[in-house]
Amino acid sequence: MSESTARPRRRRSDRDPAHDDSPAPGRPARRQADGERRPQRARDPEARRRDLAAAALEVISESGLARTSHRAVAAKAGLPLGATTYYFPTLDDLIAAGLQLAAADLQSDFEVWAERLRTASDVPAAVAGLIVEYLTDRQRAQIECELYVAAARDPALRPLAMAWLTGMRDILEPHLGRDATRDVMALFDGVTLQALITGHDVDREALTATIRRLTTG
Repeated sequence: MSESTARPRRRRSDRDPAHDDSPAPGRPARRQADGERRPQRARDPEARRRDLAAAALEVISESGLARTSHRAVAAKAGLPLGATTYYFPTLDDLIAAGLQLAAADLQSDFEVWAERLRTASDVPAAVAGLIVEYLTDRQRAQIECELYVAAARDPALRPLAMAWLTGMRDILEPHLGRDATRDVMALFDGVTLQALITGHDVDREALTATIRRLTTG
């Protein structure tokens, strides 16, 4: 039995386009110096998926969900279009991966925020500080606003949006109580929208005073 019949040929569709080193049709393979074999690049599917998810987040932030596409994400990641569709066959898959990455990062922040509030001597001032610091990363705040809007239209994305709401509630309620937590969360949303629309920085002292009124009234 010849080698060609003993070894099944790998289908082209099974290759990761981002790591496919075969020559283009009609183009001879490049010869290596001194007969050396061309080294194979290591494949790390999970790292590639995360890179694409991160690129999707950037595109969502810059262009909005409506203008997010496989092509735009591939360009942002510096990868061929085929790599994007290989890992995320549908646009919904790609967007969901990006938003899930944002939710995972948010959970890490929640743990830090919870610890800061546990050790805070002035909780209203500490909450105001968290809001101000959160808004220093306008790109991230923009992404999470996009997530809210997307979740209003797509029920499949609502659990990701709810992770924000339930996470904030769980952090604030032990310190502020249920009613004040509800009011402060609404304030947080409003301050975020105003900051994104106007581009202005948040007045920390005024925000602290507002939170103090909401929590002691």
